[in-house]
Amino acid sequence: MANRHRGEIDAQIGGARRTLVLTLGALAELEQAFGAHDLAALAERFADGRLAARDLIRIIGAGLRGAGEAISDDDVARLVIDGGVQGAVRIAVELIAATFGTDDGPA
Repeated sequence: MANRHRGEIDAQIGGARRTLVLTLGALAELEQAFGAHDLAALAERFADGRLAARDLIRIIGAGLRGAGEAISDDDVARLVIDGGVQGAVRIAVELIAATFGTDDGPA
């Protein structure tokens, strides 16, 4: 079960309940992927609320890897996510909220 105090969330992905967390390593990965020079720029990038499908794959993949899964973004792209695209958006928003301490995601 996810520990929100550590920034973890649970999500139904690929037919299994999985934990996701954006560790420092996962955040560094996202900084590089999004061309953000620091965490503030990364948070600002997410704050605009516009996410491409590739963004969702990167965020979910980084969260899974942060939780210890050995999974590539290509593998993440092939997984079935409960709720489809809306489910993927919910996961990304909830993960970002858990990481940056916003009130945008469910508790």
